[in-house]
Amino acid sequence: MKLAIFDLDNTLLAGDSDHAWGEYLISQNLVDPDDYRQKNDAFYEDYKRGELDMIAYQEFVLGALKGFSADQLKELHQGFMQTVVDSMHLPKAQALVDEHRRQGHTLIVITATNRFITEDIVRSFGIPHLLCTEPEYIDGKLSGKISGIPCYQAGKIKKLESWLKENRVTPEYAWFYSDSFNDIPLMEKVDEAIAVDADDTLKQHAKNHGWASISLRD
Repeated sequence: MKLAIFDLDNTLLAGDSDHAWGEYLISQNLVDPDDYRQKNDAFYEDYKRGELDMIAYQEFVLGALKGFSADQLKELHQGFMQTVVDSMHLPKAQALVDEHRRQGHTLIVITATNRFITEDIVRSFGIPHLLCTEPEYIDGKLSGKISGIPCYQAGKIKKLESWLKENRVTPEYAWFYSDSFNDIPLMEKVDEAIAVDADDTLKQHAKNHGWASISLRD
């Protein structure tokens, strides 16, 4: 089995779905606009510096959804897909995914963003496997907390190792595409790491290590 592994935000998407979700909640008048935007932006800056407390951030994101019914959440997310995510889709990203699919590779997205936000997005690319930060549900409703470890930095390695073990998979070869230096730990574990529209830190790291750098936005 050969694995084609993709980060999601700012890699397959032209933007960050986690941060954009916060902006969408503001646009729907579901949160206090000034306070929520200030905190959402601050968490995003922490992420870009590699200093994000992912548990605190996901509790911030998921906490805003406590008490919503499954139907309400479904309707809310459908609106998010139509008004925000559709404009983030990159034709070159879809073509890259489709080329790996054509070659018979197993397709996986591995993202720090939680499953509630990402599952339909990943499905829209036709990618069957999603490794992500898992929200906790109690009595069928989001509790505002996460279940298990965050799928972030070294946590991505643990999530992938668990998936391989559970599925009894020993990959023959693995690619990993990402934009972020936060993903360097996993990028160093695969056979071929590809920097995609990379931040400055990853761009330099890729150059130093002879990794390919590509753009899906040009």
